[in-house]
Amino acid sequence: MKDLDPFVFVLVFQEMLGPVLWLLVALALFGLIGFAVVFLREGSLDSRRLVRSELMGLVGGVLALVLAAKFTVSGFTDAGGPVDWLLIGLIWGIGLAGTTILTYAVQGLVGCRKCG
Repeated sequence: MKDLDPFVFVLVFQEMLGPVLWLLVALALFGLIGFAVVFLREGSLDSRRLVRSELMGLVGGVLALVLAAKFTVSGFTDAGGPVDWLLIGLIWGIGLAGTTILTYAVQGLVGCRKCG
């Protein structure tokens, strides 16, 4: 395996997650496009909405870890080396960032102006 083929990653994630993979991809695309629409429409970030989104991001990071533990054979007690803990932190960070962006976009698109 001298060449790195990105399609192999797609196949491995498809095998692990099944249809949940495409749900996560759709949520990520919706979040990014929604965030761009909200940001371009308003021209700046709303600090109250951002803080609420960051708090939801903490929950999203935990849910990402739960999702990872559910779809893999190993649990958190199987993490032995530094790379394992780095991967756990990376999964939590991606869940945090994705949930924060998605929550901010949903709040902005739904019109939560009276909330902030």
